[in-house]
Amino acid sequence: MQHILSLVRRCVEDYNMIEEGDTVAVGVSGGKDSVLTLAALAKLRDFYPKRFEVTALTIDSGAPGMDFTPVARLCETLRVPYRLIPVPIYEIVFIHRREKNPCSLCAKLRRGALSTEMNRLGLTKIALGHHWDDAVETMIMSLFLEGRISCFQPVTYLDRSRVTQIRPLLYVPERDVKGAVRRLELPVVENPCPANGSTRREETKELLLELEKRFPQLKKKIFGAIQRYPLYGWSLEEEQR
Repeated sequence: MQHILSLVRRCVEDYNMIEEGDTVAVGVSGGKDSVLTLAALAKLRDFYPKRFEVTALTIDSGAPGMDFTPVARLCETLRVPYRLIPVPIYEIVFIHRREKNPCSLCAKLRRGALSTEMNRLGLTKIALGHHWDDAVETMIMSLFLEGRISCFQPVTYLDRSRVTQIRPLLYVPERDVKGAVRRLELPVVENPCPANGSTRREETKELLLELEKRFPQLKKKIFGAIQRYPLYGWSLEEEQR
């Protein structure tokens, strides 16, 4: 956890993600990335110079077999309030609409449900579990599939919902996420989604693994290019002015 916290704190400070008095909601899907984000921010809360609180929100999509009881127990251990929000996303996407490419619609419905709940609770900041590899893969997907050089931002303000998204795991490689979740014995809720493991992101992940065999540290160089280029919202010089 000390290694993870050092990376999370540096990312939070580099991009001014947390201000004094914030209440940061963590979008907890039950996957490894979101449960580590939750655990890391709960620990950071205890010693960070700017005082802030943490709460956890889970969208229960109605997918068969998902049980978030372990997440609720983790939140109790971490002294973090927890809310489970049932939304019939699985039914809409896979039964009624039978989407051939369900990921985009599923993500849109999840974002909408989270924003609605946050507005209802008066919350304005949410932490998402995107890590270092996610940023690299997103940039490559944007370039290869859309012909654009772009990526999500470390901090994003959504005008329509008046919610600010932060991504405190951006300096944490996926291998470190997996290692930390295993060593800390954090509960992971398996995702039974029919599209799981057969997405464009998985294809991109495999492509990068193959390319790194020929071009060592390729992902590190791509991440550095994202910051140095810089893509919109990624400039460290602008944040430190």
